[in-house]
Amino acid sequence: MQSFHIVVCGSIVPDPLQTLEPVVNSPVPSLKNEMMLPAVLDPWAAHALYEAANLARQRPGSKVWLVSLGPKAKLQQVMMTVAQKAPFELVALDGPSGGFTDASETAAALAEAIQGIAGLDRSRLLLFGGWESASRGAGATMQMTGERLGITDQFQGVDELEVTESGALRILERVEGGRHQLSECEGPPVVLGWATGNLPEPPNNPQVGMANMRMVMPALQRAKPAKAGADGLTYRSVKVPSQRRETRVVKDVPAEEIARELVAWIRNG
Repeated sequence: MQSFHIVVCGSIVPDPLQTLEPVVNSPVPSLKNEMMLPAVLDPWAAHALYEAANLARQRPGSKVWLVSLGPKAKLQQVMMTVAQKAPFELVALDGPSGGFTDASETAAALAEAIQGIAGLDRSRLLLFGGWESASRGAGATMQMTGERLGITDQFQGVDELEVTESGALRILERVEGGRHQLSECEGPPVVLGWATGNLPEPPNNPQVGMANMRMVMPALQRAKPAKAGADGLTYRSVKVPSQRRETRVVKDVPAEEIARELVAWIRNG
């Protein structure tokens, strides 16, 4: 049975349940009290990690690495929880994790870290990551990371991956109109940008967490500084999208008339 070397790219992001207020700093904006905000593993990257762990469990001899770029102190906090979800080996990069970073520089840092993984077999490489991101929502980071590694077979918006008896990869990816496209790839290396997948969040497993943390802490100590800023860019302003609420109480108005008013309001908005 074919085994894989699965590398998952995933950053940390502020907990989406928190109030996020952007502030303008020189030269790059940031979030107000960003270092004080609780952080989580990016939700899209988390789906990719769960899918990677599930595939590795089905394919004996497979191995999972998590390559994560973020402030080292925040990475340590998040890994205390993530380490209990799935077995992996951490490759840490010490750098910014906010939304005001450049996708190209992020991809360059990730690709360099992946190339430095000892024992990684590129002929068995599956590069996983989030199709989107809660912080770096450019939708291009995984694509550029794959290109820097010379991987031309790429699939984005993946919801399902199946390995056939011949070793080919059957991939279900989202397309427009709420539909899916079924593609087949001969095999690795390949880039898969995951959407939500089909797996629930795994329960915490303290034994897995203890095994992971024995490697996580040394990995954090070895974390190399990574540049992922946005040098040369100028931001005029950053702000939370404004909310509008216009309420009018009426009686005995036909549904058609209400629909016309809503359409007119949206067009004029």
